Amino acid sequence: MTELSAKPASSLTSTAQSGAANYPGLDNWRDLPISQQPTWQDRDVFDASVQELSALPPLVFAGEVDVLRERLAAAAQGKAFLLQGGDCAETFGDATADKISARVKTILQMAVVLTYGAAMPVIKMGRMAGQFAKPRSSNEETRDGVTLPAYRGDIVNGYDFTPESRGHDASRMLRAYHTSASTLNLIRAFTQGGFADLRLVHQWNKGFTENPAHARYESLARDIDRAIKFMASCGADFEALKRVEFYASHEALLLDYERALTRIDSRTGFPYDTSAHFLWIGERTRELDHAHVDFLSRVRNPIGVKLGPTTTGDDALRLIDKLDPNREPGRLTFITRMGAGNIREKLPAVVEKVTASGAQVLWVTDPMHGNTVTSPNGYKTRNFDDVIDEVRGFFEVHHALGTVPGGLHVEMTGDDVAECLGGADPIDQEAFLDRYESVCDPRLNHMQSLEMAFLVAGALTRH
Repeated sequence: MTELSAKPASSLTSTAQSGAANYPGLDNWRDLPISQQPTWQDRDVFDASVQELSALPPLVFAGEVDVLRERLAAAAQGKAFLLQGGDCAETFGDATADKISARVKTILQMAVVLTYGAAMPVIKMGRMAGQFAKPRSSNEETRDGVTLPAYRGDIVNGYDFTPESRGHDASRMLRAYHTSASTLNLIRAFTQGGFADLRLVHQWNKGFTENPAHARYESLARDIDRAIKFMASCGADFEALKRVEFYASHEALLLDYERALTRIDSRTGFPYDTSAHFLWIGERTRELDHAHVDFLSRVRNPIGVKLGPTTTGDDALRLIDKLDPNREPGRLTFITRMGAGNIREKLPAVVEKVTASGAQVLWVTDPMHGNTVTSPNGYKTRNFDDVIDEVRGFFEVHHALGTVPGGLHVEMTGDDVAECLGGADPIDQEAFLDRYESVCDPRLNHMQSLEMAFLVAGALTRH
């Protein structure tokens, strides 16, 4: 894997400790090699920001994290399915009620399609309320002869190509915290306050442009309506339909932020990273003896690891030994991102080796990151057909091996953007000129996300 500066963490961070959580080993990562971290421009601002973050309330609670671990254990056994979706990189400016609700509605719609089509509980998880840091292939970006630091996500610096915007400002971690808190507050209101009532499936579709995927969704919604009316006539209790569990996740890339939000659970005495329910380690930072793997091995959250096409079975086993030494159900998720051209060839050996070891991990497909290309007019994009082909390949491999395809991880939005080519209502490169909004990676739009859900529902039914 390509690294940027693999320097000891202690050379990039302050000696200030996160006073909110003292636990053996939690700061060992500071003495290990680390990559993809910022170089904060003002040490005093950094120290003050970490101190304030360490004293702020948790964004999520240990009890919620424990429930999620149980849900993921069920998915690993084929008794549930994980749907994880959201922005490639959240921005502070897009944390509006309309954009958050559109994303939540799209995930709820996808979950309804999966639940009804596959007759299986769906764990709903957003790449939301914390996905503000992004790994980059280069530390710098050059435009018209001017070189500045690369954009590393709103938690580190700004997207505008100016020296002021691109400086690494540690106070942005505080804004990321407060933006995450407001986002979670809105999500909880939506999912617990009646917005997510299954009897309102038609209303989730309002405000979106009519297209073939929505027509198919409306047909399914009518079937659900008929089923609910039948249950009502039988005197069924609809309390369980009024609200849904919704979990927050992000890549645990910026360890200064993650460490500052780690808290000791008063019930158990164990450390939890309270920035999100679920955290994952990226393909660029999964080195076994480096800082990210070490830190996340020490918190109680369910952990994911992205596995690219270079991953071997032995790599996977070593990650299991480090991150899940007790083989705890629901603890470890492998998110495969191998590309449509590699999935059928590369994945089987890894799955076979892990299965033979007796470890029970949750296998999830990320069909987005292995299929990124550049369009002829210069935009970073993905072909929808390639994305779909990797999903098909994922299911084919698990079907052939008799193992469990347990989840889907996608970069998507509820907005009518044009960033990925193709789909039933085809997006072409000319649409990028007016409707390409992502500051980092291309996302599926609302319609493409629904198409994906119908495909996966069909694959789950066959499996």
